[in-house]
Amino acid sequence: MANIQARKGRDGTTRYRVQVRLSGYPPQNASFERKTDAKVWATQTEAALREGRFFPAREAKRRTLAQLVDRYLEMIERKKPQALARQRAHLGWWKEQLGEFSLAGVTPAIIAQKRDALLSENIGTAEEPRRRSPATANRYLAALSKAFSDAVREWHWLNDNPLRRVTRESESAGRVRYLSDAERSRLIAACQASELRALELIVMLAITTGMRRGEILGLRWADVDLKRRQAVLNKTKNQERRSVTLVPQILGLLQAHAKVRRLDTELVFPQPGKDKPIDPAHWFERAVAKAKLEDFRFHDLRHTAASYLAMSGATTQEIAAVLGHKTLAMVKRYSHLSDAHTGAVVERMTQKFFGDSTR
Repeated sequence: MANIQARKGRDGTTRYRVQVRLSGYPPQNASFERKTDAKVWATQTEAALREGRFFPAREAKRRTLAQLVDRYLEMIERKKPQALARQRAHLGWWKEQLGEFSLAGVTPAIIAQKRDALLSENIGTAEEPRRRSPATANRYLAALSKAFSDAVREWHWLNDNPLRRVTRESESAGRVRYLSDAERSRLIAACQASELRALELIVMLAITTGMRRGEILGLRWADVDLKRRQAVLNKTKNQERRSVTLVPQILGLLQAHAKVRRLDTELVFPQPGKDKPIDPAHWFERAVAKAKLEDFRFHDLRHTAASYLAMSGATTQEIAAVLGHKTLAMVKRYSHLSDAHTGAVVERMTQKFFGDSTR
């Protein structure tokens, strides 16, 4: 018999704790973010118990963290190839640190200890030491947590995710680095001169739509409707379908790019000779250097799009809709850029209802 309880955490999020009890077996417990996942797990667990094929304790002792990482990366390569490099870097660190541990032995205490080592590790040089930021450490923890979640929910290798009881680091308000008019002109000119012909289009898509790097590189020609001036994103970070508007400047670049498209792949930006998305990092870094931009990363193109929207008078709700954010928390970092617009709105309201105060 399954019992599902909703529990609200300190951060306001709700998790569903499920317990399966069956005569002759110890209680089986798990926790999920979605009630539907809890129900599926309960049904599968009850069936496995009745058929005598549910041995989570044995699996957790038999499987190692290295096996967990390898299987999860195989899934990422199959379903989200554009995210493979980042996940491999994050999970590779955990594999190096705890790969020989059984899953049963990877306790919250051990993970917390390695989290502290992650933060104190020097990733610079002896002359110029550098440490990972709290935000970066949280990305490492999030990658491991997702892998453990699949081990619980999909593979039934263990009952619970130990990352649930590991504290995340406090992060700063968030980085807002966007292009000035002069910087934008220099970067576009550098992209136009790049050996990668598609670089200007990739960068312009990021600036004018706010699309993430993975969303741009994962685009397929079937997702692009030049007549309706839209692109449909079927695989977003939030796992939600989203459409973006293509401005006239982008349409011209896309039409030119379509004339030299490869017919053996549906990808808009494929690697030469392969049916995989291209990685423009090398060419983008060279363009940034040529444009003489300080402290600028590809993701800052998305910040640029959001900042331009804010300065053009878009509301936080409108910016969130364009960028594909589920909540407004991530968008509030751009609110100071719309102060002038907000002030103008108040002035128009005051003048309408109270008249000219100068009289």
